Amino acid sequence: MPSHPGSWALPLPELLERARAVRDAATGTRITYSPKVFIPLTMLCRDRCGYCTFAQPPARLDAPYLTPEQVLRIARQGASAGCHEALFTLGERPEDRYPVAAEWLATHGYGTTVDYLRAMCELVASETGLLPHANAGALHADELASLRPVAASQGMMLESLRDDLDAHRGSPDKLAARRLATLESAGELGIPFTTGILVGIGEDREDRIAALEAIAESHARHGHVQEVIVQNFLPKPGTSMHQHPPCPPDAFLEAIALARLILPAEVHLQAPPNLSDDFGVLLDAGIDDWGGVSPVTADHVNPERPWPARDRLREVTEAAGFELAPRLTIYPEFATNPDRWVDDALRFVVLDRSDAEGLGRDDPGAVHPQTVGEVRNVGDGAEVVLVGRRSTQWYVGLDADPPVLVPASGRATGRVADVLDAVRRGEVPDEDQITALFAARGREVAAVAQLADELREEVVGDAVTWVSNRNINYTNVCTFKCRFCGFSKGPRSLNLRGTPYLLTLDDI
Repeated sequence: MPSHPGSWALPLPELLERARAVRDAATGTRITYSPKVFIPLTMLCRDRCGYCTFAQPPARLDAPYLTPEQVLRIARQGASAGCHEALFTLGERPEDRYPVAAEWLATHGYGTTVDYLRAMCELVASETGLLPHANAGALHADELASLRPVAASQGMMLESLRDDLDAHRGSPDKLAARRLATLESAGELGIPFTTGILVGIGEDREDRIAALEAIAESHARHGHVQEVIVQNFLPKPGTSMHQHPPCPPDAFLEAIALARLILPAEVHLQAPPNLSDDFGVLLDAGIDDWGGVSPVTADHVNPERPWPARDRLREVTEAAGFELAPRLTIYPEFATNPDRWVDDALRFVVLDRSDAEGLGRDDPGAVHPQTVGEVRNVGDGAEVVLVGRRSTQWYVGLDADPPVLVPASGRATGRVADVLDAVRRGEVPDEDQITALFAARGREVAAVAQLADELREEVVGDAVTWVSNRNINYTNVCTFKCRFCGFSKGPRSLNLRGTPYLLTLDDI
């Protein structure tokens, strides 16, 4: 890693080109995003950041905190809309500034805001299946540890290492040493962590590089930084920085490119699409992730900037030659290594939401059922959840057409295209090439299917055969207790197996 800012003194076009090359080598044609629901647990905050409209005084709020019922209502809307992430955003330590916050917490049986956050994360995960991400600011090690069993990932923007910025005057939690300590503690605790920088709040190019290098150094020690957000400052009415100029576009693109070049290639790079009018240009700077995008809730930190619709996000992504893929709040590299990065209490929830690569499942069966009717114990410790009739799950034999998840046609690019070209030339794909085909997404899947159809036609023409058989199951009673089996196991009320039977030889 270069040790001084002059090492990055390259013209912007060259920086962008190099950043794209690093991104393409690491993630290929895949651009991810996290379908999320935004839960503003409290808008009270003890800090006084000059750019923030999220934090509000008590007089402007109906209540200091969202109630558990309000939290669940928001989370269930997200679950019904196919979200995977429940983003908890909140002000930092409001009870230290506002007596009304301390009183509310005490009345409801909580000592601190972090205690209440922990309870709400646990509630959302257990009741909706959404994976909580706790964005609670500069927490101490014991607070981070308390959230680990209930939040699949945690986050805190580093923002800047400058302690003399007017933007952070009166904000004790924005001191660099304090935030670096949180970043370091998260690594020591094995917490998948999101951090980032804010561009255009009074810092300069050297400051941005210093902050990015500090993040890279912490990740080198612990391997815990899953993503870095590079966010551009936009002035907001009603703040002390409302007359401060917005972040210049070139400075923003340069900061993204520098982040891609300074950070290790395995650290994902994100820029929010709703803070740029032409957000497709961000792909030119080397990002591989759009961050959390909600089909349900507003961006409460930037309420004047709505998120693009998912179809628009996909359209822009595909126009640039990439494929859009949903992810979890915990990235695949961490989700697929649960022994190190996932608390035992969250393993099932993470696994339930993950596809084979550790990304977010995009099939409707992954959407958490809207209604949980009952939980029963089948006698061996395995719980069976009865879901409501509005469940979106589809399975073979269901009296309904399966959903269409793959485009009718498509054109592959990148690695998948290279493998398909090799197969067309008659080459036998090796293990790495087969793995690349299994990783196909969107239009790439359509291209794989198209080539498979062509090869089938070459071998057998248009003939499709079938076998008329009889499946004789002589009993549905079994002494084994395989947890995946719906044929010979489960309470009769679930209608998985019907009445127990044992056929005679004459019956067979």
